[in-house]
Amino acid sequence: MLYRQNLLLGAILIIASELMFASMGACVKALSNSLPNEMAVFLRNIFGLILLSPLILRSRAALLQTTIIHLHLLRAGAGLSAMYCFFYALGNLQLADGMLLKMTAPLFMPLIAIFWLGEMARRLTLMAIPVGFMGVALVLNPNGEFNWIAMIGLLGGAFAALAKVTVRRLGQSEPSIRVICYFALFATPISAIPMLWSWQTPTPDELLLALLIGVFGVSGQFLLTRGYAAASASNVSPFTYFSVIFGAIYGYLFWGETLSSTFIAGAIIIVVAGIMALRGGRIDTDQEM
Repeated sequence: MLYRQNLLLGAILIIASELMFASMGACVKALSNSLPNEMAVFLRNIFGLILLSPLILRSRAALLQTTIIHLHLLRAGAGLSAMYCFFYALGNLQLADGMLLKMTAPLFMPLIAIFWLGEMARRLTLMAIPVGFMGVALVLNPNGEFNWIAMIGLLGGAFAALAKVTVRRLGQSEPSIRVICYFALFATPISAIPMLWSWQTPTPDELLLALLIGVFGVSGQFLLTRGYAAASASNVSPFTYFSVIFGAIYGYLFWGETLSSTFIAGAIIIVVAGIMALRGGRIDTDQEM
């Protein structure tokens, strides 16, 4: 592609994708005020599948032809687990806190890649892991009191890392759009199971929020994929941390949330460590939730 090494275009697309993900997070937080977490996850997935349906139907069987369906199922299970954790954290923490904990995935990815794919991590990557978790400790335990809700958000980061490493393995033979479509096809019926005991008929306003979650989520996935196609991932990946900035802005505008000094310090450490990990290892053009 003529624009493959266009850093400016790649950066703009990545920042735009993070705006979509932060917007999705704001809608999730608003929806969590009236609907259970299971409903929010299901509605996000069903609307995402509806938005992707024309593409799936138009391509017929060609898009979904694969010989590694088990890896698509693993990616869907890990991504869906991350989504449950992420949505719960967004509904019970400040928006910027939830967005930041989602960005801890690069700290877990090298560990998973070492034990699963047998990859050798570079020294910079190994240094980044303890540095990053020092920042996590500040966010999780700012006043000497353990925060279980934040721990769930951190667990979501671990599940997201597993999903990203699975996409690394899928990327050896599968195009990004196939990974996105299989996630929707698997995650929707799986997330429908809790509806047997958690169903709550949504109001028109709640349905609108759910639709926006699906639109923002799918749009963010496509923008992220295009951003990584436009420029080297090692150069544009640091721009993914803009989601924390956008989350802080949304949190302040709609919920009057402010950031503590310990959060800011922890966020800076996590961002620095995340960039170190991204620079020190191979980067994936993974799709977000």
